[in-house]
Amino acid sequence: MSRPAASIAAIAADVRAGKRKAVDIAREALDRLRADPCVAVTRILSERALAEAEAVDATVAGGGDPGPLAGVPYGVKDLFDVAGLPTTAGNAARLEAEPATRDAEAIHRLHAAGAVLTATLNMDEFAYGFATINAHFGTTRNPHDPARLAGGSSGGSAAVVAGGLLPLALGSDTNGSIRIPAALCGVYGLKPTHEALPLEGVYPFVDSFDDIGPFAADIEGLRLATETLRGAPLQAAMPRSIALLGGWFASNLSPDMIAARARIAAHLGAGEAELPAVDVARSSAFLITASEGGRFHAPMLADRALTYDPATRDRLIAGATLSSAIVADARRFRRWFAAQADALFAEWDVLIAPATPCAAPPIADPMIAVGGQRVPARAHLGIHTQPLSFIGLPSLVVPLRDCGALPLGLQLVGPPGGEARLFALAARLEADGLVGGWPACGA
Repeated sequence: MSRPAASIAAIAADVRAGKRKAVDIAREALDRLRADPCVAVTRILSERALAEAEAVDATVAGGGDPGPLAGVPYGVKDLFDVAGLPTTAGNAARLEAEPATRDAEAIHRLHAAGAVLTATLNMDEFAYGFATINAHFGTTRNPHDPARLAGGSSGGSAAVVAGGLLPLALGSDTNGSIRIPAALCGVYGLKPTHEALPLEGVYPFVDSFDDIGPFAADIEGLRLATETLRGAPLQAAMPRSIALLGGWFASNLSPDMIAARARIAAHLGAGEAELPAVDVARSSAFLITASEGGRFHAPMLADRALTYDPATRDRLIAGATLSSAIVADARRFRRWFAAQADALFAEWDVLIAPATPCAAPPIADPMIAVGGQRVPARAHLGIHTQPLSFIGLPSLVVPLRDCGALPLGLQLVGPPGGEARLFALAARLEADGLVGGWPACGA
């Protein structure tokens, strides 16, 4: 296999300075993707990648600047529209769908910044799951232990970055689908303020919660990708007050997570805070997710239900039957819960919570402990992420150092529009050696 991917910033700097050719970087990335050991890749886009890389090199040769992500190879979760290809959203039958007529807006922005699209990446079918167990395309394996899950639903995106196949990948997050695989694979991942990054050309799941975001192995790379996607820089803004979320967010944690969480809190001198009724928030998020997802898929289920993974199909059918009164109650509670979060952010700039309760569970036994019971990881790994995306808050996952044999991650959570402080705090923790992407396998 060719060498693992260098950092986003290093690749772009070398290409812009003419020290390396984007075409050579693209070929190396394509070689790594062809040897994918993690079942992370669904389609390799060789022809497009080489054409884009050649255009970058031509711009440099002509004395131009191809952009801040010049020559950076990346992949996208298989629900972003790629011009000329069907958007599968993890469903095999959609390989026969009409090809997209244009790229998703996020891909368009990365292309304009000089990045090179190389692959589409595995996911839970229709983004409904936290494990990337896909009946059609396979189960994505964790690069740090191939017998374990990568998390989901953006598992392919996290795995290619964690495994050193690509320096950058895009995913989507509805209830935790960026944050969970980022944590379990030991990389950075951002779930932005709801609708802060472009959703045009992204296959929908739940409009109330859907967002997109990047994965990277270091915080500088994540920042560069985020600034490109948002079309504006993030101003430096170190938080003045930080609190560790307790209550629900201190429950069901593994010993390694308990120790890591305490270590970060002590290092930062963090205070303590608590959100009320988080269990109700999670239940309400489940209800809204099931209802919106079920109603969106109802026409397709009526026409071709047998093309769905049975585990996905049954949950969507059940969601479509929920009464409007129950969903209205969940939406009313959501407004109340958002007000409780607003009250906390009047006192604290950043809140810290676990991204997952534990490290990645085994593929052969994909279960975790919640409330003293063994429950399926595919539905329950989001116990600490759902209540936060439920109210549209930005959350940046930082991969913990010295947290045991497998990766774990924490969420840095801010008020709507508070991403700059999350990035500043993550950069401080990385500089202090407490967080940072785990070494890529084979590096």
